[in-house]
Amino acid sequence: QLQFVESGGGLVQPGGSLRLSCVASEFTLGASAIGWFRQAPGKDREGVSCINNRTSMVNYAYPVKGRFTLSRDDAKRTVYLQMDSLRPEDTAIYYCVAVVTRDGFCVYRKHPTAEWGQGTQVTVSS
Repeated sequence: QLQFVESGGGLVQPGGSLRLSCVASEFTLGASAIGWFRQAPGKDREGVSCINNRTSMVNYAYPVKGRFTLSRDDAKRTVYLQMDSLRPEDTAIYYCVAVVTRDGFCVYRKHPTAEWGQGTQVTVSS
């Protein structure tokens, strides 16, 4: 079973920054790829960024490219999402989950054996 716990969300003003953390349980050490998703009220969940753990290749969705940075600390079994230049439209619940890979690239599709966590709320507002 692939599980992660998200944290680090909060209320921030437009233009501000937050760093989200995604801690893996021991059973997720073998996950081939990890992705960050978000879901805003009334909208579908969308992929934000993902990393292929074997190649360390990172992908970013167009709305966050250049503003968000995904990184990984294997010793802490943690994946981070540094979010800078936040905008009101970034307001959402953010989730991390194991994702699948295709042709060496991570894709925004939950791994069949993974479960969604509780997520962490990010609110960007003045």
